[in-house]
This record gives sequence, C-alpha cells and structure tokens, in this order.
Amino acid sequence: MRSMTEILFWQRTDMPGMERLVLTVSTDAVLAGSTVICMEAGGFRLDHRWRLTPDWRVLSLSVDRWRLDGHERLQLERRDGGWCVDGMRRSDLDGAEEPDLSVTPFCNSFPIRRTPQRAGESLTLDTCFVDGAAMTVARSRQRYDRLGPDRLRYVDLGLSAGFEADLEVDGRGLILRYQHLFERIAGA
Repeated sequence: MRSMTEILFWQRTDMPGMERLVLTVSTDAVLAGSTVICMEAGGFRLDHRWRLTPDWRVLSLSVDRWRLDGHERLQLERRDGGWCVDGMRRSDLDGAEEPDLSVTPFCNSFPIRRTPQRAGESLTLDTCFVDGAAMTVARSRQRYDRLGPDRLRYVDLGLSAGFEADLEVDGRGLILRYQHLFERIAGA
C-alpha cells in the first residue's frame, strides 16, 4: 500500500480562525485529521477525523469540540445505506450523500470531485450538515455549479438557503479559496 501524506492550512476570512489538516491518500483509503481554532460562538477548538473510500466517499466522521464549558463528541457513520449519529440510525438523513462540516472547506472536496467538468454543468445533493459550533446534524441540500476547470459556485438550497460563494480549487478538488469564509495558506 503506497500512500502520500501532506499538511494543509486554511485561515478564516470572515473572523479569526485557522485549520491544520493532515491528509493521507493511499490506494486503500483516504484519511484526514484536523484541528480547527475558531472564534465563532465564543471560541472553540474542534478536532475532526475522516475515513473515506479511495474514491472519496465518506465512511465516517468523528468530531470533538472543546469550549470553556466543556467537551462534546459526535460520531457520524455511513451504515447499511444510511447514516448513524452517535450509534443511532437517523432515518431523516437517508439519501444524504455526504457530510458537510461547517468549520472546514475540506468536505466541499467530496462533491466537487463528482461535479461534471464542463462549464455550465452542476451537481445537486443532500448532505448531513454538521454544525461545528452547535454540534448538531441535520439534512440540507446544496448545489455546485461548474464555472471552469478550477472554479465552481456553491449554492445552498437548504438550511442556509440563499447563501452562495465562488470556490477556487486545485487539481484535486481541494479548496484554495472559498469566497467569504476560507483561504488556503502555505505552511512553514
């Protein structure tokens, strides 16, 4: 099993915040582990760990959040064609294709990699939206419009209906710039 590991950094552009993500891609799996420091909701540290198939379909997401008032953990897992949250089947999430964790642009890569490559084409999907500040999971709908080979427009059709942002990506579909929210920066 040959693997490649790299470290990616994103900074928030709407408020003080930073993310450091370790991404390991092998022929058998894609693994990612990250720490986010965010000033949102009074400030918190959030660690998230992803386990994906080689074609970037999420198998599981673990989230740990620390704030002044304590620690919370959330586990989201694809099981038997649906999703379980903290071990309990959530039928309201049936049909949701991928998780979308609010505090990171990493999860946008999953649908971006499946969005048709021709300008003017789109991908619409339902997600398991994980609000990192509130530690809640709800179904939400979104669309990715291809603007060019390395540009897309994100359109929220669900919980934040009306929100839109232009996205710039690298050749692997990883976010370089997420208008209004995130920008990738070079590591030291």
